[in-house]
Amino acid sequence: MRCNRIKVNDFRNIEAADVGFTEGVNILAGRNAQGKTNLLEAISYISIGKSFRTSHDESLIRFGAECARVSLDFTDSVRDQNLTVCMMAGKRRRIEQNHVKIGRASDIVGQFRTVLFCPEHLSLIKDGPAERRNFLDVAISQLYPIYLKSLQRYNQILKQRNQLIKRAPEDMKTFRDTIDFWSCQLAHEAAVIASYRHRYLSLAEKAVEVCFSEMTNGRETPSLVYVGSSKQAEEEYADVARTEEVYLNLLTTRHDREIGAGCTLYGTHKDDVDILLNGVSARLFASQGQQRSLALAMKLAEGEVCHRICGELPVFLFDDVFSELDSTRRAYLSEKIEGKQVIITSCDPACVGNAHVISVENGRYCEA
Repeated sequence: MRCNRIKVNDFRNIEAADVGFTEGVNILAGRNAQGKTNLLEAISYISIGKSFRTSHDESLIRFGAECARVSLDFTDSVRDQNLTVCMMAGKRRRIEQNHVKIGRASDIVGQFRTVLFCPEHLSLIKDGPAERRNFLDVAISQLYPIYLKSLQRYNQILKQRNQLIKRAPEDMKTFRDTIDFWSCQLAHEAAVIASYRHRYLSLAEKAVEVCFSEMTNGRETPSLVYVGSSKQAEEEYADVARTEEVYLNLLTTRHDREIGAGCTLYGTHKDDVDILLNGVSARLFASQGQQRSLALAMKLAEGEVCHRICGELPVFLFDDVFSELDSTRRAYLSEKIEGKQVIITSCDPACVGNAHVISVENGRYCEA
């Protein structure tokens, strides 16, 4: 997988840009607030169909403009391709693949695969479960279209079920007549999602072990454990039918508790990943340095799992990460990105040697 060129119009502070990339390390270098991360955000948007900084597309449109346009040329293992997205205020975005209109943004996810690593990800270990679920959802969605579709259905069903629960005290008849319908659907999608997450973690764990061992000279051993609200043993999530039964039982036998809480209390939206170091919780007992090493290992492992499943490396996007790492971890990361295509934002154009440097100033980009 290789990002060849991106053309951007009226996206964030970028009025117009046409930027080419080389196969190795590319550095977007410049002072803060000049547009380095904005271009990286545009690349990531094409990859995952949404911004990693906001949930509102309208905020991506440059002030005073009617629409924003991002067009990316890339090469996969088969051919050269193009993906283009046009975002218009108050209107549905227009998406094209190889200049042919496609209906849904989800259809482009997984076409151009990336691994994004930004300073916020350094808190992946110590932050709440939502951050770890998002890590899994973004990584797995790029590998398996069926996972993304199941996740979208799950979120739609969950929204309907939550609304039903909130209205239950005023309309108990409707609740009793329809709750089992939504519970059956939610349990099915939850079982599918949990099985993919468990399978992914079993692969990622091995890659995390290798990376972390290299950083610590094998002194410590990390492990990743899927923790579901169904309270099953980790290996049981591989049995989708059994997992569906477990979730369905929880969703159909504890209505009083859910009505009291005003929401759905069981399902994959409540699940987490327990990250252990030498058998104890890294979130509770690891030092900040250990937590950062684990976060770095998890993002590098994301690329390795993608390579194993898809047969080609993703493009790595690093947003100002080198300035957040100490010298040991910077040296390790510099070594690990050899042979990969990487696009880095940094105030220091020399943060990595032998790189293609692109100077950034006020939304303008030129080769240094």
